[in-house]
Amino acid sequence: MTTAHAAPPIPTVDVLRTILDGRWSEVRDEVREMLREPLFAPQHGLSIDEQRDLVMKQARRIATTSGPKLLFPKEQGGEDNVGASVTAFETQGFGDLSLLVKGGVQWGLFGGAIRNLGTRTHHDRYLADVMSLELPGCFAMTETGHGSDVQSVRTTATYDSEAGEFVIDTPDDDARKDYIGNAARHGRLAVVFAQLVVAEESHGVHAVLVPIRDESGNTAPGVRIEDDGLKAGLNGVDNGRLAFDGVRVPRENLLDRYGSVSEDGVYSSPIENPNRRFFTMVGTLVQGRISVSGAAVSGGKSALAIAIRYGEARRQFKAPDSEREIPILDFLAHQRVLLPALSTTYALHFAQTVLVAELERSYNDESFDEQARRELETHAAALKAASTWHTTRTVQACREACGGAGYLAVNRLPAIKADTDVFTTFEGDNTVLMQLVAKTLLTNFQSEFGELDTIGTVRYVAEQFVEQVVERTGARAIAARLAGVVPGTDEETSLLDRTQQLELFRWREKHVLDGLARRLRKGITDGNDAFDVFNSVQDHVLLAAQAHVERRILEAFAEAVDAIDDESARALLSQVCDLHVLSTIERERGWFLEHGRLTATRSKRVTSAVNDLCRSLRPHARLLVDAFGIPDEALAAPIALGEEVERQAAKGQPLE
Repeated sequence: MTTAHAAPPIPTVDVLRTILDGRWSEVRDEVREMLREPLFAPQHGLSIDEQRDLVMKQARRIATTSGPKLLFPKEQGGEDNVGASVTAFETQGFGDLSLLVKGGVQWGLFGGAIRNLGTRTHHDRYLADVMSLELPGCFAMTETGHGSDVQSVRTTATYDSEAGEFVIDTPDDDARKDYIGNAARHGRLAVVFAQLVVAEESHGVHAVLVPIRDESGNTAPGVRIEDDGLKAGLNGVDNGRLAFDGVRVPRENLLDRYGSVSEDGVYSSPIENPNRRFFTMVGTLVQGRISVSGAAVSGGKSALAIAIRYGEARRQFKAPDSEREIPILDFLAHQRVLLPALSTTYALHFAQTVLVAELERSYNDESFDEQARRELETHAAALKAASTWHTTRTVQACREACGGAGYLAVNRLPAIKADTDVFTTFEGDNTVLMQLVAKTLLTNFQSEFGELDTIGTVRYVAEQFVEQVVERTGARAIAARLAGVVPGTDEETSLLDRTQQLELFRWREKHVLDGLARRLRKGITDGNDAFDVFNSVQDHVLLAAQAHVERRILEAFAEAVDAIDDESARALLSQVCDLHVLSTIERERGWFLEHGRLTATRSKRVTSAVNDLCRSLRPHARLLVDAFGIPDEALAAPIALGEEVERQAAKGQPLE
């Protein structure tokens, strides 16, 4: 039996909210106040056209605030504060996610592409109208036949030197731009990613501004627009398909920060290598991926707030010798569904805060070099995948935890589920992103150790020996001394040692990466095709990326807890951090058992510790979700506001 945790001191909701809101608390509060306006109240049962009209009306209201200006340069009337911009977007995620995506397309993707890929001429001509929404636009990157493989898109932009124009062509339907937000109804100008052809030579993917409608809404000549139609969610966003048949645009419409074409048809670029040029261009748009990560976390927060509030109010089954029914959140099984998910949501919140700070530094710190930018892109890819997958799992768990009430549209969980589901595949398919993360880790590994040179090999062999000793003899004390990771005692308190937790996650990442590097090297030295070798270790590739992001998330959470001045808040969030760690270990305990980091006895104690932490944190569950600061007007679900439960309780009837 494990020892129950002492009840931590109780911080106020304001103290916790201040910690969570962090540096840009004023920005968060401004968004919260806007979400309280009647215009932004959730509505149900609207037709697709009504949803699109409402979302556009809401977007125009946002355009009157300072929010859209945060992302853009001061020279064009912006405020040049990318960190505040991403934070505002994250907070907007408490409301209608169709509006969130609509704004993300307009200001983050369309406007962001003009800012980051264009030059001063483009900024002066377009950005003021982008900010005010006088110029609704699209970000036309994805093609029907090429989603994640942007480098292989087949739309062409061919320069006609005699006319001084680019000719935009879609060779077939497989190359049409698909799932493009703002395309089906509202967009007038599109940033089109196309293969740039000059003097019959291709220079890779570049971005060109292409008008798709005039000011009256009429489709531009040579442009074909189709509506993607009804989707599983986000139906307030007018996603559509774009195709181009000899559409001509002026030479100046090329966003030419990284590649320009002279009037007489000479291509030049400050980046000579085509691959490096492409990844530099795409890398400048990293704030979109970071924004999606933050918005996903907000969606999960909303679902947890609804489910935990309902779990406290909803009563079912009588305790022995009592006529009073029990709140369902008092049942350990219910706690185990919601509280570990809540703890990981807290972890992701603090990891997101670190990532946003890195993004802001990339804009403001002149020492932020190419290596730092690659690390930012890797971090963004990993966290976006982790956040969106976690939200998908969490929202489903919350829906089930609310029973039939969670299936009612009025209680918002079905909409949150439908609207966040696509987050796992837009702004980068998660599986592809995790492969990219692993490839970067391997590149860094090779830079540090060469191709698993003597140091790396000795370390790997030593760790394998440790595992074999554990497997054959169960001698954990020997393993602990050799590996320097696992505590040499079965005492339950060691499970809550933060240093040991961090070392365990770090060791796992290094071990998985070492093993992956050895497998790849062996496959290549055996003479196998490089693609076949990489394809054959996809499971290991994804595990390496997972171990990496889990380590980074824990480090961010641990650092955030250590930095808290308020003793009661630090004690409470330390327990939340413990629950995040141990529930992660419990989920992955098969791997830790296989690799000698846990014994069977210790594995059972992990489960007991998770149970204890759930019981200890149960009294603070409502406090922890209220600290998110989600306005009731945005949360809106009757079961979260107590209305339906209180009505039934007044009648003496449990809610079915």
